[in-house]
Amino acid sequence: MRSVSHQNAVSDLRQHAPAKAVRLHGMTEMFDLFVRSSAEFEWRLRLVRSGQWTWPTPCTEWNVRQLVNHMARGNLNYVGLVRGGSSAEFLRLRDADALGADPVGAYTRSVQACADEFGRPGALDRVLDYPLGPVTGRQALAVRITDATIHTWDLARALGVEEKLDPGLVEWIGDHLDTIYAGLAETPVSAETTHRFFAAAEDTLPERASKQDRLLHLMGRKPARA
Repeated sequence: MRSVSHQNAVSDLRQHAPAKAVRLHGMTEMFDLFVRSSAEFEWRLRLVRSGQWTWPTPCTEWNVRQLVNHMARGNLNYVGLVRGGSSAEFLRLRDADALGADPVGAYTRSVQACADEFGRPGALDRVLDYPLGPVTGRQALAVRITDATIHTWDLARALGVEEKLDPGLVEWIGDHLDTIYAGLAETPVSAETTHRFFAAAEDTLPERASKQDRLLHLMGRKPARA
């Protein structure tokens, strides 16, 4: 079971979100969000210096290179799902190297491949064999947008560069969390998750915490610096 602090974090984020109908957007809006989230990550990626690839990140199992690989490989794995790939194949390739000798180029190419595949006719309505449960292409793309946004902060924190995320992305994710993760086996809004992917931080946030800090806290991050 999740802790009381996690349940409070979920309630707190929802309380500070504006009341509106919760639904995922159409193709044009979804692609805009995907491009923006990918560009946010690329901006930080281009700041990585040669000696920083082995630096630790807030994702304790990954250093900077492994985090970047997670993002590039993730894009390619989503391409595989849209093409009819299985969840078993997705998990088998999850940690396979996708960067080679050109991490920045590999990442940007993976973004283009992902955008191209999700842009094919019918891709957003196709049911995909996602590891956490079957989802439509639209929901999978929403999960990808969320992943890219949160990992942008992880990379920024690791490098000590600008951590402020695109406010529009933060607001959209916060407003649509229930829909983004609807029906999945493990989510940041479920008290029953096994913590494999999400683990809300145990510390409490100040009353005036920003929407970004509330979202990061719910996703297991500690936005306040030690």
